[in-house]
Amino acid sequence: MSDGLDLGLFRLHPLREAVLGEVHARPFTRLAPSVGVVRFAFLAQGEEAAVDRRGFEEFCRQHAVAAPDPLAKHHQVMIGPVTLRWEQHSEFATLTWIRGNADGAAARRFGDVDESLQSLIAALPQTGRLLVAIKLEVEEGKSPPERAAQLFDRNSLAMVAVRSGAGVVASDFRADEQGFTRILICDTGLSPEALGALVQRVLEIETYRMLALLGLPAALDLAPSVDRIGSRLVEVLQEMQGAEELKLNNRLLGELTALAASLESGAAGSLFRFGASRAYYELVQSRLAIVEGGEIPGYPTWSSFLARRMAPAMRTCAAMVDRQANLSVKLARAADLLRTRVDVELEQQNRDLLHSMNERTRLQLRLQSTVEGLSVAAIGYYVVSLFGYLAKGAHDVGLPVEPSFASAVFVPVAVVAVWVIIRNIRRHHLKRGGASMAED
Repeated sequence: MSDGLDLGLFRLHPLREAVLGEVHARPFTRLAPSVGVVRFAFLAQGEEAAVDRRGFEEFCRQHAVAAPDPLAKHHQVMIGPVTLRWEQHSEFATLTWIRGNADGAAARRFGDVDESLQSLIAALPQTGRLLVAIKLEVEEGKSPPERAAQLFDRNSLAMVAVRSGAGVVASDFRADEQGFTRILICDTGLSPEALGALVQRVLEIETYRMLALLGLPAALDLAPSVDRIGSRLVEVLQEMQGAEELKLNNRLLGELTALAASLESGAAGSLFRFGASRAYYELVQSRLAIVEGGEIPGYPTWSSFLARRMAPAMRTCAAMVDRQANLSVKLARAADLLRTRVDVELEQQNRDLLHSMNERTRLQLRLQSTVEGLSVAAIGYYVVSLFGYLAKGAHDVGLPVEPSFASAVFVPVAVVAVWVIIRNIRRHHLKRGGASMAED
């Protein structure tokens, strides 16, 4: 009986396939002892990552194997006896070379890479910067502590039994003469699926460990700058207590702004790095919780060994993030206080300026009133003089007009008329000026 229900009846989300397939990304590879693994992790983003991807696709075509799909982030191919796993992440890519050893580990030294594998590795160059280089060997052995003691530095050797109890993982986390970190897995009865999962998780622990520790150099590089900003902030706050001049307060405000800009520039540049380090550290912890089972007497576990080295580095990064956040808040608060002081001083200056302008305006009004009075007298004098000429002319032509008496009688009339006219003109101008200010 067939099920006729079809999802084509619905409008599918464009990201459904990607989300559905995410839980199946980067599957484990079935492995069996004895096997050797070489892993490289390269930091590459943007164009570098695109170049490396095209290089891997060309490598696959040259060796007549399937190239990855355009949107694939993981691909695995077989080239003769060698298995190559390619994985691309947000800021790095890994190349994991896996080769079997039919004759067992006794046929070669730990970590030896034959010429054929060396040729394959050299044929796939990367433009990204190499960060992680690991050599991992899976051996069958009845005495893992003795084998690990032969390979690693006893002073930094960490060893742990896997959770299933059928294997032991050991490493001293030191770089050998060629720069590789060496890891030993002693298989005491793991299934191929369990061994493949264990190998992948152990490789991820070392890869993410290195990526997580990238935040420490960034924190150490930022420390002198943050110290300088913090010290200068204290000095500026002390200067603020005695600063009363507007010019000095403006200078201090400009310096606080420059300090805030410098701090935010460093914080923005380190934001991704510190966030990534925290995420990688959490991945290391989760992988350790999955892998680790019982302890090996006389040896520290991977968790305890890495905790003594990684935890202080992660606390340093977290402390730097907290210092940046606290300094940012303090700088903003100090700038607000200083800006308030500057605003108050500016308001005081503006008030004094308005007061002086009012005084000058009152003086101008008094002067204008005086000038208006003089203007009335002067204009009235000229008007009376003109009227006197008219009266004399009328007297000369025989009209019954006494020029002196007529001029004397006309004086108050002329003065009042001139005063009224000047007053009306001033009121008209004041009214127009008030209307213009209201429109503005």
